[in-house]
Amino acid sequence: MQVALEPFYEAYASGLSVPVAEFLSPIAPAHNPGRLYDFYRASNDDKLEGDVRYALKYNKSTRMTNRESGAWVDILSGYWRAVKEIIKADEAANQGRLGERQYVAVYDAWKDLTSTFIKHMSSGLLPTWAIFTLYFTANHLRKIAIRADEQLSKSKSAAPTTGYSDDIVSTGPQNQKLEEAARVFNRIFALCLGDRNPDMADSRKWGVYCIANLQFKTYFKLKAISLSKNVVRSIEAQSDLPAFGLYPRAHRVTYKYYLGVLSFLQEDYKKAESSLQEAWETCWSPSQQNKSLILTYLIPCRLITQHQVPTAALLAEAPRLERYFGPLVSCIKRGDLTGFDKALADGEPEFVRRRIFLTLERSRDIALRNLLRKVYLAGGFEDLKEGQSEKDRIRKSRVPLAHFAAALRMGGQVVEDDEVECLLANQIYKGLMKGYISREHAMVVLNKKGAFPNTGI
Repeated sequence: MQVALEPFYEAYASGLSVPVAEFLSPIAPAHNPGRLYDFYRASNDDKLEGDVRYALKYNKSTRMTNRESGAWVDILSGYWRAVKEIIKADEAANQGRLGERQYVAVYDAWKDLTSTFIKHMSSGLLPTWAIFTLYFTANHLRKIAIRADEQLSKSKSAAPTTGYSDDIVSTGPQNQKLEEAARVFNRIFALCLGDRNPDMADSRKWGVYCIANLQFKTYFKLKAISLSKNVVRSIEAQSDLPAFGLYPRAHRVTYKYYLGVLSFLQEDYKKAESSLQEAWETCWSPSQQNKSLILTYLIPCRLITQHQVPTAALLAEAPRLERYFGPLVSCIKRGDLTGFDKALADGEPEFVRRRIFLTLERSRDIALRNLLRKVYLAGGFEDLKEGQSEKDRIRKSRVPLAHFAAALRMGGQVVEDDEVECLLANQIYKGLMKGYISREHAMVVLNKKGAFPNTGI
């Protein structure tokens, strides 16, 4: 066991959370693929705790107190038991007989490890930096729980059924293990948020945002998004947290992203845009996946709040999004309503999955505005009066309703005259077009100083 724990000694001596978390990983490192097997073979169930205790006691590089050493004995023993179940599951998978029993056993063992970690962290027996090691351990629990639920779901779907079954609402728990894991994450969050250590350098409050982000990921996976609001409220109620800007960039970007998505789903687009814009500006440039996730919601927000279509340069930042948003944006710019409807329908599965379909549907108003603007531009300019020069020339502000109706019908839209009038009235009401409708003269009278806001006219 002494040799098997050498990587742990080196990681602990660094005083950093990540090296210790890398040792306490369910996945062997690429440079040492046999590490989990070596660690497992270093002891057995009967001698485990004695072997770990002896190894820690006679290792001089770690310099732990007896109490802290006792805590790590429990954690390392829990890790050994989890590794034992992981190896069993790997062997079952290699033999083609992996079922729910093997992976649920992995989940249970890893949950025990995480709970042991929480117990000793709350007792103050571990160094403060270990809260981030606990975060990585909990994040592994989330992934293992998802895998365990998948195995349980496969087993249930393969099992023969008798009697009647409800084909609308499932009778079995679909995310049983992930829901259990969410309760574990709540304990860690409370542990961080409730720390009363006056010395902020040794406070567990530095783990608040990374644990909150872990909860967000879990709640979104469980489709229990409303629970995320409780996390936000708990954080906003705290008056003694360190300044947000002092937290690691990764924690801030992820938190602002989820805060923006939550506001987006509540249709508070102004707040959503503010949070997502902050996440975008803070995000590390090479993080293509993160930038793509942020833009997925930031682009629809700007369409609603600023009636602004994304530039080609912005879409180039996320090639995957360009595939879905590109045709939509092109149709909006051209004022092609029929093309817009087709692009929206083509991307519907992805848009619905991302929960942005209804918001993008509203951007049809911008496509309509651009079509109406073309009609306005096609009307030309008023004749110059005596004494006027070219700089005094202004566009014709009176446009017959029939011209707008013709443009819509030529674009493939089947509309009655009353419907055209209704569409124009909505454009004026929403501030996309400035003017008024003269029903008596079947005419639209547009503002001479700016008929279409946000278009430079």
